[in-house]
Amino acid sequence: MPKETAVYTHGHHESVLRSHRWRTAANSAAYLLAELRPGQDLLDVGCGPGTITADLAALVAPGTVTAVDAAEGVLDRAREAVASAGADNVRFTVADVHALDFPDDSFDIVHAHQVLQHVGDPVQALRELRRVCRPGGVVAARDADYGAFTWFPGVPALDGWQELYRRVARANGGEPDAGRRLLSWARQAGFTGITSTATTWCFATPDERAWWSGLWADRTTASGYAGLAVGGGHTTPEGLDEIAEAWREWGAAEDGWFMVPHGEILCQV
Repeated sequence: MPKETAVYTHGHHESVLRSHRWRTAANSAAYLLAELRPGQDLLDVGCGPGTITADLAALVAPGTVTAVDAAEGVLDRAREAVASAGADNVRFTVADVHALDFPDDSFDIVHAHQVLQHVGDPVQALRELRRVCRPGGVVAARDADYGAFTWFPGVPALDGWQELYRRVARANGGEPDAGRRLLSWARQAGFTGITSTATTWCFATPDERAWWSGLWADRTTASGYAGLAVGGGHTTPEGLDEIAEAWREWGAAEDGWFMVPHGEILCQV
């Protein structure tokens, strides 16, 4: 049975979950919302701390949501988020996206946000998502594209961060520029009715800059990514400190602007 072959580059440090808890269906799954109907059964793959999950559960109720993640610990946070939102139609389980423990044709909607960039075999993962989706259903995936991140003003050490992150992620078995590859991966997985789109996150207000730069400064020096970057011989603790300071410098710029582009696919089954 296939197993996960990639390492989750970010880990689940507080600075990472700070970012994940900001995500909602509106800001992270808008491309999918028109496909959702009350009474559908939905699989949320890589649910993380569950904020998107809670929104999706409200939209398909009285249908059910099955929320899965490879990390058992983060599911406790997801349970808390879903309970806080008052959703009672969600169940949780640990799962490997390469070999899901569900029968064929189990769900009307299969959703994966920021998952395929981190897996060892994204094409096999998409085949699995297709297998568990019912005929007439939809497989939806959205992933960032790190190579296309754009910001102003230029801070030289952030160019180094971008290159370093992509190198570390690939050494871990993932593909950080996944957004541009989703259409290709879906075609290789056998999908034919594919709608491919792109949307962005943009951080430009003082509060947005402070939040985005602060979480990345913390993530750079304190998260699982930091350990992988140093332990893998890609940089030094001093190099990470320099990058963290660059994040703070960018965040303090009054005209600072940062764009995170995402590729998206809706695949008819």
